[in-house]
Amino acid sequence: MENGRTGNQPIAGVIAEIAAQSGVDQLATNAAYGIVRGYILSDPTTARAALQPVLQAAGAEVVEREGLLHFGLRAQAKTYEIAPENLVRSQEIGSTIEVTRGALMEETGRLRLGYVEAEGAYEARVAEAIFPDQGPLNLAQSELPMVLTEAEARALAQRFMAEVRVARDSARFALPKSLAHIGAGDRLIIAGQDYRIDRLDSAAYQLIEAVRSEPALFTPMIAPPPTRRYTSPVTDAPLAVQFFDLPLMTGDELPHAPYVAAFATPWQGAAGVWSSISDDGYSLTSALAEPAVFGQTQTEMAAAQTGVWDRGPALRVLLAGGGLQSRTMDEVLAGQNLALIGNGAADGWELFQFASAVLVAPNTYELSLRLRGQAGSDGLMAAVWPVGAQFVLVNSAVRQIPLPASARGLLRNYRIGRLSAGYDAPDVVHQQAAFAGAGLRPYPVAHLRAKLQGGDLAVTWLRRTRIDGDSWQSIEVPLGEANETYVLRISNGASLLREVVRSAPSFVYTTAMQSADVAGGALTISVAQQSDAFGLGPLRSISITV
Repeated sequence: MENGRTGNQPIAGVIAEIAAQSGVDQLATNAAYGIVRGYILSDPTTARAALQPVLQAAGAEVVEREGLLHFGLRAQAKTYEIAPENLVRSQEIGSTIEVTRGALMEETGRLRLGYVEAEGAYEARVAEAIFPDQGPLNLAQSELPMVLTEAEARALAQRFMAEVRVARDSARFALPKSLAHIGAGDRLIIAGQDYRIDRLDSAAYQLIEAVRSEPALFTPMIAPPPTRRYTSPVTDAPLAVQFFDLPLMTGDELPHAPYVAAFATPWQGAAGVWSSISDDGYSLTSALAEPAVFGQTQTEMAAAQTGVWDRGPALRVLLAGGGLQSRTMDEVLAGQNLALIGNGAADGWELFQFASAVLVAPNTYELSLRLRGQAGSDGLMAAVWPVGAQFVLVNSAVRQIPLPASARGLLRNYRIGRLSAGYDAPDVVHQQAAFAGAGLRPYPVAHLRAKLQGGDLAVTWLRRTRIDGDSWQSIEVPLGEANETYVLRISNGASLLREVVRSAPSFVYTTAMQSADVAGGALTISVAQQSDAFGLGPLRSISITV
């Protein structure tokens, strides 16, 4: 069998040639339509194995009828409508029809299909399809040794995914001998449901095994002709990778799991994130389908009050790629234009939002009308974020790594690189990181106050919650922790005078305590909520003179 590529050959001709080289000439190909742009056979194989990719790509199948192999498209299969009352009650089934649905957990939710690019440099490419209701881990990979356009490959990946989901439903039933002309590959409509016959046993009646079918999946795609594009070799730019340990932003995240994002120019396709406890035995944990919007600040941004609009000077940001856009105040309040600013470490990011994004120079925006310290990150807000601080737009390119809770705080190895190249490619980025699980971190307390009452000092504050705290329907925000616990510290300069644990948002620093602590002059009072799972949240501090 000849190895290599052949261009734009009729499917019927390719089938006939492969069959002829295997000594098979009893076949009918007049119902097999379409073209093969190119087909690669790199190793000797059987005719059946060689034909399988061609039939898969064409949406065709082969059935044997009276000693003759019939090749035809599934979209044009013979169709018969069978009334339920015409089914035979058989001993094997115990009724007229038995319908079975496969388990959803066994279903692939994401497919990466390798192919050879048509009308270009014949490079290896990957098309990806995903069900919206599936996570990134339910991934399958397949190689199709066919020359295809990008549109054809994407359509095939989507068709393969949809076909697998549809084929979860199967049926067994029996037909009378009067319907003996119905055979394997035919399409039956029973009570409005489409089935394709996969197996047929003929005895006193015909026992049928069939799977649900959607003929529309096999309708030939009409796509514009591919554009020939030859490109000079481009050196792949290394990926810029950033990890994040972030608080809960929507409430639907894994609270202990970190995030990751990557950027490169040019973007070479989906990036894979592989992890392992040691620097071997990696497994894929996430796939980054698009580059993140990374940037650096060109101006300072001073701390500002949370819960109100920050109308201070605009923050100028130079982006490495991508763009920003303005949103209405209502859209921002609904969660739009969320961004991160920090020093590049995994933790310590302030989350803020912006309504106005004005392009003032190439890839340079001025961001104003901001909401600061979002999602409890006000406890991590710097007094001044300096020029050169890192900026990241929080969008679908920032993906959570679904690590188990047992991995929290443990140092792990990560490799990030092109998904098509694998974790051992020369240009893969290798990093080690451990994450505390900031989604479990309590928020800083609010409205910390200290008031002298006689000689005593009464300290009060208000509890905040990291879970469901934005609803106006609640009488009180949920606790969000196993117990309500606070740690209060009283200091004089660098000297810690007293530390107490409280179960209520108040404390009285009596004159007797002050005398015992030799407290006097300027005191700093700091309070943090404590979580059994995380530990102390950020401290909120005030100063008072006694």
